[in-house]
Amino acid sequence: MLRFLLATRGRGHADWTDWACYIYLVLGVLMMFAPVAWLALSSLKSEAGLDQYPPTVLPYEPVHIAVAGQPTELPLFHVTAGSHAGEDLAELRRIGLQAQMIDPKAPETIIRIPVRDRQPVTHLHAAWTNYTDVISRFNFLQYFWNSSFITVVATVITLLFNAMAAFALSKYRFRGRATVFVVILATLMIPPTIVLVPNYLIASTLGLTNSLWGVIWPAVATPTGVFLLRQYMLTLPDELLDAARMDHASEWRLFWRIVLPLSAPALAVLAIFSVMWRWNDFLWPMVVLDRSEKFTLQLALNSFQGELTTSWNLLLAMTVLTLIPVTILFALLQRYITQGIASSGVK
Repeated sequence: MLRFLLATRGRGHADWTDWACYIYLVLGVLMMFAPVAWLALSSLKSEAGLDQYPPTVLPYEPVHIAVAGQPTELPLFHVTAGSHAGEDLAELRRIGLQAQMIDPKAPETIIRIPVRDRQPVTHLHAAWTNYTDVISRFNFLQYFWNSSFITVVATVITLLFNAMAAFALSKYRFRGRATVFVVILATLMIPPTIVLVPNYLIASTLGLTNSLWGVIWPAVATPTGVFLLRQYMLTLPDELLDAARMDHASEWRLFWRIVLPLSAPALAVLAIFSVMWRWNDFLWPMVVLDRSEKFTLQLALNSFQGELTTSWNLLLAMTVLTLIPVTILFALLQRYITQGIASSGVK
């Protein structure tokens, strides 16, 4: 891997195309991962740390100290100009552009300092309480269970239904096979919002509203999954299935014991897509779910935003917790993505 990264077009030195390639790759990495890194670091800041201006990358927090005669700890500031330049004073109160400050060593005297002549004293501090508060105070585990149940069950059903449809469209010969396949692909051109109302009416008639199954069933069969698996199954030799039929294997056994194991790379790709679709789905769960105990993580994130105030530190922490499962799954199955997509386009 290191040898590949250090390979150059020039003989013994880097060519200008190598430098252009390196710059392009570095910029691409920064564009993709810089927002994620900012999100993760910001989730470790308190509300006061998020309100700091100018903002900082690392979670720096204002220093508060206890002063004799004061009921609460006071923020500490470093004076940069005036007769008290270089001193660290505690802010008692701020009135307009002037701040009433006191020396922690001599708190009897009130000192007036212009706000432009001071800087807050900060220290590096990670607010891990953001994550503990999210888990303990906001029913996070219930939301996580709802999203996990919907994602896992829907992915399993999606893989099964799409694989059966792809098997029939790739290995069976019957009249109208091409027409059925074209109709399935044509549904890709229909925006999801068009079928939103019919799906809700069907779910309401079947009593699936405010139910996790009402989120699962409407989209278990996807045209993208049928297309992906069909293209991959076309590469499987028909002679292998004919030999199994000669050994008196049933069609279900052909599908379960031969086709599915050989289609593992394409199934892994579809599993990743299905997990991402279901885990990040927001519109349909918002329509079909009204009770908060049935909310998914995406709906819970939306409910964090209040009408007047929003706890951004808790919202960022919950966002990071929401991203972790999908990131882990993608890291485990990423080696199947290129293989599965490339193999699906052979024919």
